[in-house]
Amino acid sequence: MIFSRKRADAGRHTRDERATEVLDEGGAAAALVRGPYDISEVDDEVQRLDLGSLHIPAVAEVEVRVQADPQGVIQQVVLVHGDNALQLGVFAAPRSEGIWDEVREEIRQSLLRDGASAQEVDGEYGTELHAQVRTPDGPTNLRFVGVDGPRWMVRGVFQGPAATDSASSGPLAECLEGLVVDRGQEAKPVREPLPLRLPREMADQVEDASSEPRQV
Repeated sequence: MIFSRKRADAGRHTRDERATEVLDEGGAAAALVRGPYDISEVDDEVQRLDLGSLHIPAVAEVEVRVQADPQGVIQQVVLVHGDNALQLGVFAAPRSEGIWDEVREEIRQSLLRDGASAQEVDGEYGTELHAQVRTPDGPTNLRFVGVDGPRWMVRGVFQGPAATDSASSGPLAECLEGLVVDRGQEAKPVREPLPLRLPREMADQVEDASSEPRQV
């Protein structure tokens, strides 16, 4: 079952690599770090959709689409704004180092084996992977972004105009920058997807829909 909610409310990638320079109140340069953030780093009043391991900020006109099973376990999360889409995934990583460099190379090799084009490009979050794949609707551009955090990695895949022009990412980039990861303390194998679940009220809707008798 696919559940959709439209939000109408407003190398190795470390924190230093994700910092941009701004001016503080005294006019001195200061580092502004953009997310995704670890839940231990966040103490704000931003409204976010709690999907378990991922907390997605409410950004105007961004639709959150999740595909979940009857138990409310999420298999896929896609954010949509206009012609652009951003698919999100979050995975366990070791405490000592990030895994995006290795994961990115595996994705690149897999794309090349399938006959797609793929090249590494320096982007806002470090090294990205830009690819063009063949689909029934014709060639489709994809932009893979990876962010290593403390014991987790977020992977985002942009589609649409944002796949070739990061400046057109707009609200989807805002969602990525405001994303919060709740890794939890449980030990998990490296690269295992972190658990994602529907909020209780959404899960109840899914359960009710699956229990309704079907007409034949």
